[in-house]
Amino acid sequence: MMTRRSFLQNAAALTVMSPVAAHAKGSLSIRMAVEYSMLPENLSIAQRFQLAKDCGYEQIECPTEADQATAEAMKAASEKFGLPIHSVMNMDHWKYPFTSSDPAVVEKSLEGARTSIRNAHLWGASTVLLVPGVVNAQTSYKDAYVRSQAAVRKLIPLAEELNVILALEEVWNKFLLSPLEFAHYIDEYNSRHVRAYFDVGNIVLYGYPQDWIRILGKRIVKLHIKDFTFQRGKGGGDSIARWVSPGDGDIDWIAVHAALEEIGYQGTATLELNSGDADYLKDMRRRFALILSGEMRSKA
Repeated sequence: MMTRRSFLQNAAALTVMSPVAAHAKGSLSIRMAVEYSMLPENLSIAQRFQLAKDCGYEQIECPTEADQATAEAMKAASEKFGLPIHSVMNMDHWKYPFTSSDPAVVEKSLEGARTSIRNAHLWGASTVLLVPGVVNAQTSYKDAYVRSQAAVRKLIPLAEELNVILALEEVWNKFLLSPLEFAHYIDEYNSRHVRAYFDVGNIVLYGYPQDWIRILGKRIVKLHIKDFTFQRGKGGGDSIARWVSPGDGDIDWIAVHAALEEIGYQGTATLELNSGDADYLKDMRRRFALILSGEMRSKA
């Protein structure tokens, strides 16, 4: 458990740990992936993989699949179309949070996470995306911190055995709200199998993605790409917060590009947007390419 004193002592060190070496400006060496849920549900598994490949995506992120036959079909489609499954999005951590006070709920969540880890091993994915916990009226911040770490630690042995990284994502869960705290939280595991899955869009509600990227640095193992806007009402009325396509929101993509260059990120980034047809998916890939080349500008 992190104390206030240890937090303050480590705050400066955390920023130093983030490499800021200069890189030549240009396109980032990042593989472009698509979220499986972005592909039309009315298509078969094979058709969804083929569509993603035809639209120019290099990899795909798939959800937890408990049915072995379906998991095998996804593996076969990945191999047939040459579209690697790079990550598994764990599906049980919201319904059954690690931070619940009920041991039965936590165990249910752990079982779902173990299924995700085994999926990753079957598919050849390097990471499993996990939401570490939720703070709410029933779960205090302190309890969430302690319970989430206890749960994640139970998964590390299997992750080590199958060589899968537990990639913790920052979401709208009222938990780990500072990049300094998130970095320290990850470091406390002292395991190369626990890293950060950084979502560029999620953080806009209470921070700046370029700031988080620089502080998290090499802790970042995967990225989610989406945009977000605080649309102003007419005559200065209330703002409407909503998700939008990359480039149509408030994110400073030039600053994000610079931050990713500085930390030397060369992994995979996954679009996590609404589903759509081939034309939509190709347009999202075009916008994705502009982000990686440093040419995407926000409309804010």
